[in-house]
Amino acid sequence: MRAAIGRHRHDPRRRILLQVELARRWRDGGDYRRAGILLPLTLAAAERAFGADSPVVAAVCNEWGVLGKYTGHFARSHGLYLRALEIFERAHGPEHDTVATICHNLGGLAHARGDHREGEPWAARSVAVRTRLHGPDHPLVAADIAAWAALLDGCGRLDEAEARLAEALGILRRAYGAEHYEIAVTTHNLAALRHRRGDTTAAAEGYAQALALKERLLGTGHPGLAPTLVNLATALAQRGARREAAGHYARVIAILSPVVAAGHPTLATARRGLAATREQPSDEGTVLT
Repeated sequence: MRAAIGRHRHDPRRRILLQVELARRWRDGGDYRRAGILLPLTLAAAERAFGADSPVVAAVCNEWGVLGKYTGHFARSHGLYLRALEIFERAHGPEHDTVATICHNLGGLAHARGDHREGEPWAARSVAVRTRLHGPDHPLVAADIAAWAALLDGCGRLDEAEARLAEALGILRRAYGAEHYEIAVTTHNLAALRHRRGDTTAAAEGYAQALALKERLLGTGHPGLAPTLVNLATALAQRGARREAAGHYARVIAILSPVVAAGHPTLATARRGLAATREQPSDEGTVLT
């Protein structure tokens, strides 16, 4: 990838898009530090080459926004997403895949911040736009539905959320088979919903399935495992398996501490959970989706 970037040093558009792809690969691989160094440099280069209102600039803003969601820099991500949305709407109109993607990401960011009511309309808009563009059985629509369901869950609309998650899981399995990251995410979210309903046995089983699939797809040290590990630990602690829960909480802390902001909510939840396993038994816990 770096060699390709060098070969296109006289083609600014191609070079910048390759740098965005490299940052995405680093993020997907859990190397948030290098992605965080590259993206601001890439955004500055895109602004110099194409102007502040270019769709190329919006693409960089979106990728940096995604990284910020993972690292806990939520306010910066929100501003980057809104900037990207304004550019894409002006360039392509309101009914475009890029617009649906930013709406999906704004919903996901609100979810990460715990602002479910703020995020739900963004997620609903992404589903509506993508369905009109691709039809109801497209995997992109399924991913949007699953993200929407997580926000519906957070808003307390549990029956609607469960129906949406089952719908999304069916679409994804038909499209991808059994081994795909979106299936792992949706399985996690369905387990989280059951967890919130009080069924810790079904929740722990679902988390374990999602974790095993994520580990096969991402590896055993990837930051993307953290939400599932935290929730599995919480379900196990609520069932009395405190030693096993402590091991999962400690694993989250080891995975996230080097790569996210100190106040990242998943890291904070893991620290609280680990401390709680060393105190008196409790059935309290935070469920992440």
